Amino acid sequence: MTDFHIQRKQLVIKNGKGRKDRYVSLADSFIPLLSNYYHSYKPKFYFVEGQKGGKYSTESVRQFLKKSCVKANIKKTVTPHTLRHSYATHLLENGVDIRYIQSLLGHAKPETTMIYTHVRRKDLMEIQNPLDIALQKLKKEDKTNNKLVLSGII
Repeated sequence: MTDFHIQRKQLVIKNGKGRKDRYVSLADSFIPLLSNYYHSYKPKFYFVEGQKGGKYSTESVRQFLKKSCVKANIKKTVTPHTLRHSYATHLLENGVDIRYIQSLLGHAKPETTMIYTHVRRKDLMEIQNPLDIALQKLKKEDKTNNKLVLSGII
């Protein structure tokens, strides 16, 4: 419980994947849920405690996730790693720079992050070529002349 830093909207993950410590940002929408959970269950040491007060085992987390997927009618196999992968992918799709995602995931190399963040072909096709963008700007600036001249070629 001491690893939550509500004012900074962060949670410290100690000895996480790769035995690294890292900070995870907490969504604004999660803060009221956290407060409600805390006041309802009054955990003493761990955020989510087992029935006897100890920490959840990795298998318990997997089983909870599996049951949640069944309730949500999700047919795909979902693991904690799937959630990590989805988080990275959504960040990328929302325009977050790959270097920030790399830092959030605790990767030493950007190549590792790129493996986690599959890029859909449709998204790649929507990327506009910088030359086209520059020409569009020139065209907008040159409203008086209907012909755009590049390097002396009309």
